[in-house]
Amino acid sequence: MSDLILYQRDYCHLCDLALAVLAEARAPDFDSVWVDDAAVLEQRYGTRVPVLRDERADRELDWPFDAAAVRAFLGSTR
Repeated sequence: MSDLILYQRDYCHLCDLALAVLAEARAPDFDSVWVDDAAVLEQRYGTRVPVLRDERADRELDWPFDAAAVRAFLGSTR
């Protein structure tokens, strides 16, 4: 399991955009977790998705973000 998690929803166009931004930023491998699958995650992330979380650093990057913001986030948490 990766330290990076992208919290997202099914049929979420912002989540699709976030995936493209992560690819543009050349983000390392990450896990995708769908908040629709768990009530606790739905309550925490329901209106915030997509959210990139670094488990190791216990930090989150909320949407909207661009490639530069992702690189800065990853650089500051590694």
